[in-house]
Amino acid sequence: MTTIKDIAKVAGVSVTTVSRALNGYSDVNENTRQKIIEVAKQLNYIPNTIARSLVMNKSKTIGLLVSGLKRESSKDNFTFEVLAGVNQYVGETDYDMILFSTNSTKQREKTYTQLCRERRVDGAILQGIRIDDPYLQEVVESDIPCVLIDIPIKSETVGYVTTDNVLGAKKAVQHLLELGHKHIGMINGHEFAFVSVKRLEGYKQALLEAGLPFYEDWVVNGAFEEERAEREALALFTKYPEITAVFCASDLMALGAIKAVKKLGKRVPEDIAVIGHDDIFLASYSTPPLSTVAQNVFAMGYEAAKLLIQMLEGKAESHVKILKTELKIRESTVKSHE
Repeated sequence: MTTIKDIAKVAGVSVTTVSRALNGYSDVNENTRQKIIEVAKQLNYIPNTIARSLVMNKSKTIGLLVSGLKRESSKDNFTFEVLAGVNQYVGETDYDMILFSTNSTKQREKTYTQLCRERRVDGAILQGIRIDDPYLQEVVESDIPCVLIDIPIKSETVGYVTTDNVLGAKKAVQHLLELGHKHIGMINGHEFAFVSVKRLEGYKQALLEAGLPFYEDWVVNGAFEEERAEREALALFTKYPEITAVFCASDLMALGAIKAVKKLGKRVPEDIAVIGHDDIFLASYSTPPLSTVAQNVFAMGYEAAKLLIQMLEGKAESHVKILKTELKIRESTVKSHE
């Protein structure tokens, strides 16, 4: 197996120069570097990344830490889209990525820092973590750089990527208002998700600007689950039959709401209009096709990886990236008969 000593001999330079040239140090003459790279190729040199990471204390590996990944998660595809985005960006660099999942049992056994040190990652992207998660505090206090998806915490070592959730929710409710709806309910996610707080804020803002009252009882907790949302929607529509439209903080919950309307012998959108948030793959295939607010989850993963690597290399100008949303009007929303 070719070593850097062999390359040094053929190139006529010292072992130190070869090492510095291959590791990208700027004090090596560019012509010398090119010559060394050429010799390394001819000799089929394969760098020993483990040895290099021990010497440089950098593994050139980032981790994607996913929390609460369940089989049902496949329906909204969120984690896969984030993973695909991270993978796309990492593939354009000389970094590698590893995926590790966590749950509360694992977290009791190992701290975030231990997990990262064991897996030898330089930094991590965290997805699916709840705001009441004990790991969150650890992440903020750890010296290992990390990027959070959908949790707005930043520090010297922490950055985040999220969507403009307030404006996204506002767009959805404004669309219903423009259609003439005045009695609009909301199915929100659980309160331990930052996006729930923000989407509720957008819902309230839209009502306030339209001069309509906000009724706390018209907002129910669907916990981002289809079945739970169906139950909650059923109760909401039964108790408040005056509701003619509903904004759901996720498409999965909107699919549950559509089922609830049908169970009541009513029709979407003629009797109750339904709008979601996310634009998951299934949204355009539901019956009727679902109006929703699209967020680019792939871009979230891509931007999170970009931000983390910039942070690791000291090139990050800002530790925050906020992505835009887009209103997608389909057939689950129509003009109100109110």
